[in-house]
Amino acid sequence: MTDSIVGPMIDLRSDTVTKPTAAMRAVIAAAEVGDDMTGEDPTVNRLEKMVAKLLDKEAAVYNCSGTQSNQMAIRAHCQQGDEILIAESGHIVNFEAGGAAALSGVTARCLPGKGGLLDVQDLEGKVRADNQHCCITRLVCVENTTNLGGGRVWPLEQMTRVSEWSRSQGLKVHLDGARLFNATIAGVYTAREFARHADTVSICFSKGLGCPMGSILVGDAATIRLARRARKLFGGALRQAGMMAAAAIYALENHVERLREDHDNARAFAELIAGIDGIRLNVEEVESNLVFFTIDPELGTAAQLSARLLERGVRINPMGSHQLRACTHLDVDRMQVLEAAAAVRDCVQQGFSDVARTSSGPYASR
Repeated sequence: MTDSIVGPMIDLRSDTVTKPTAAMRAVIAAAEVGDDMTGEDPTVNRLEKMVAKLLDKEAAVYNCSGTQSNQMAIRAHCQQGDEILIAESGHIVNFEAGGAAALSGVTARCLPGKGGLLDVQDLEGKVRADNQHCCITRLVCVENTTNLGGGRVWPLEQMTRVSEWSRSQGLKVHLDGARLFNATIAGVYTAREFARHADTVSICFSKGLGCPMGSILVGDAATIRLARRARKLFGGALRQAGMMAAAAIYALENHVERLREDHDNARAFAELIAGIDGIRLNVEEVESNLVFFTIDPELGTAAQLSARLLERGVRINPMGSHQLRACTHLDVDRMQVLEAAAAVRDCVQQGFSDVARTSSGPYASR
């Protein structure tokens, strides 16, 4: 039996577990608010104008979550019976409860890609013929950084190719930029430089930026007008949302550059656990704040290791039968990351195959 938890929990399940800082709580409390549904919340209006300008787009609409934001974009771009092209690991087709089909009658054609990144060769020949037997291919969806793809960062030249090809085919491009600022910190481009290759962009404030909730969708004025109607249809119209918008403004002004710390901590964690016998991990593929690693089957399952780590005070989610994902964020410092890596080492060395083989979380059934 392992030792019981003796210190605070080290939570590496996701950057969504972050809590607002004291400074962010102060701006939330002081926020000027109004009725956003009628366009009268001054802080929401400020945020929307701020992000639209930042990404050089005409308009923006603040909303509840990244899933809602993506689904609003699909609804705005597509009609019932249309099809999107997307990497098979994309968040939209894996973790949004079938929303495209359920909410908008839109199907997804999933393509292999590499590390969650599509290129022209993945897309060529995938546009449906203009034929009454076929759905209409309408939209290409990309994700930066990728989630299930391993936290990979899109090269700007690759996004440029995909965007130019898509537009040559008459297709729109939607960017699921839930962790776009992680990508800009890790890459060699600004958010504006990358966003210019997408018709709509969704950004999430409740991940690495550390807000309690909220996402935003930006694009041209006509598309955002449709997306705003979709927000209402999906039950996401907001009232005094300025408190949460104030948190987002604070995050954009104070929490973007600090994402480097998360990336450095993720690399440090990866370098330590990569040397553990029984763990497979390519450190060079750790490009942002996500670390995916695989355990040898003879050791046990990912769910078993996750359960044993929990006994040690470390939360890391299984992402498959033998794969786990660790995610660094502003509520985990370097010392805690090193302690988590040591816990992984100890659990592997001491064994965890005796843990009851029960399901654990939404990502792994065994």
